[in-house]
Amino acid sequence: MNDKNNKIPFNEDNYTHNINRNNERKLDRRGFMKNLVGAAGVFAVSSLPWGALAAKELNGLSEKEYPHQKIIDVSSIAIGDSVDFKFPGEHDDAILIRLSEEKYVAYQNACTHLRCPVFWVKEKNEMVCPCHHGKFDVKTGEPTAGPPRRPLPEIQVKVENGAVYAVKVKRYEA
Repeated sequence: MNDKNNKIPFNEDNYTHNINRNNERKLDRRGFMKNLVGAAGVFAVSSLPWGALAAKELNGLSEKEYPHQKIIDVSSIAIGDSVDFKFPGEHDDAILIRLSEEKYVAYQNACTHLRCPVFWVKEKNEMVCPCHHGKFDVKTGEPTAGPPRRPLPEIQVKVENGAVYAVKVKRYEA
């Protein structure tokens, strides 16, 4: 029997025989913090262009004109009546009210208090939010009663070729 094959090639008490510690990098607390701060800096700098793009987009919201969307034919809405529509997106509820032969107003119809729907009450000539008894001036969108403090965002409309079109949303500063 050959003793050479039965011998263990390393000392049994040394469990790290396969780890080469030469030129191993030490990472102490200070080194870890430097790496952490460096990584955070790289992340912050790399996110700056996205922040700038977002700020530019948000600043331009008040000026953004959407593709003109037909709401209704002039002949289909009587003076004093209203019609619900979606603008600028399919999930953005809005309301158009015909005030006179030539005058139309439109607003996003989510109350500026808690986003409850706003309704046109023709008999009282007012816009009402039933959730907390909020009321809005139909000519300006300004709140006249209840908890809302900000006006309804106005949708600018245009009458063209016998129809009423939604053109853009006028944003209000908070």
